[in-house]
Amino acid sequence: MAEPITLEPHRSAVVPWEQTVRGGTVDDRRLSEVTVRLPPHISGLAPTTSASASSQIEAALREISSLDQTHGEHLDALSALLLRNESVASSKIEHVVASIDDFARALHGSRANASATSMVASTNALDHLIASVAGGTDLTLANIHRAHAALMADDPYEKDYAGRFRDMQNWIGGSDYSPRGALFVPPPAETVDEYMDDLIRFANRDDLSALVQAAFVHAQFESIHPYTDGNGRIGRALVNTVLRRRGVTSRVVVPLASALVARRDDYFDTLDAYRDGDAGPVVQGFTAAAAIAAQESRITADRISTMPGTWADAAGRPRRGSAAADLLGALPAHPVFSSEDAEDMTRAGTSTVYAAISRLHDAGVIRPLTDRTRNQVWGTVALLDELGDLGLRIGIRARAM
Repeated sequence: MAEPITLEPHRSAVVPWEQTVRGGTVDDRRLSEVTVRLPPHISGLAPTTSASASSQIEAALREISSLDQTHGEHLDALSALLLRNESVASSKIEHVVASIDDFARALHGSRANASATSMVASTNALDHLIASVAGGTDLTLANIHRAHAALMADDPYEKDYAGRFRDMQNWIGGSDYSPRGALFVPPPAETVDEYMDDLIRFANRDDLSALVQAAFVHAQFESIHPYTDGNGRIGRALVNTVLRRRGVTSRVVVPLASALVARRDDYFDTLDAYRDGDAGPVVQGFTAAAAIAAQESRITADRISTMPGTWADAAGRPRRGSAAADLLGALPAHPVFSSEDAEDMTRAGTSTVYAAISRLHDAGVIRPLTDRTRNQVWGTVALLDELGDLGLRIGIRARAM
């Protein structure tokens, strides 16, 4: 059981409601008021944790820092893999699911699978947010908007609201046509600017435990629910953004969403507890998720460090300076590539590159990701398999907690 971390519970208020687009049942159309939840402002909050909870938090932060500082030679490959893993898992929490191969194809521009394309958009949003606070730069509303714009730009239903706060009442659960029977109704649209200004001030403080701060930022963001859609994925992206800004990480993304998706109902329960005035469960949940994710990611880092040698052996140890050798060296940072990409990476001629690709394919190092003969997209077998296995291992451990 999580030790309590108290804060002021969300207040309730009854506000007028009127449908703007007619639909639903008679009860939906007749609804004239709704009960919203109003979070407390947190910019000046000073959360306190017990000695036991603080010890667990510090242990998780050490695991994250250790992950970030190891395997420097292979860190680019690890960073790319963890970024993608976190984005895939965060999308799965929203029931957006695609295969690893679909996701890899979408990374290279294929739009054949809408879920995979959505996962790539989530990756781009997370990457943008984290890059925006590099070197301890303050988080800004403008950069959150840019990340949301990247997330929703290709959504046919939400693109008009991409990168801007909602101007309407939203809700979670219940009817599609009104807040009748909703599980949670966020604060009115006219309060969002003030709430987000307050959240930004809290997120840019340096006098709190970074992991506690990240958990509070996420929970508060989810309660504000400032966008018409995409709140969950942006809110989870803010966790790694806070860790990066505070210097807990400098290169890697901690794929803690894989642990959260494995205990999806528990995750949402922690947000309910936060709204009722206890942040203990969400802090404990994020602490456990971060520790597991960091530990399993170190296993992945160890595996990545051995892959180039294994690939070289499988391909018959290509001559140094050859196109095949250069392509092998580029695979960790570019696990999905086209023939044109391979030419850029090796600076070799077309026929030479095709011969190198054929050699690596025959050796089982890479596999085709499309069924076309021209403009083929290739994936690095071991790295794509590891992307799936990392999420699986994290989920197994999370469910066993």
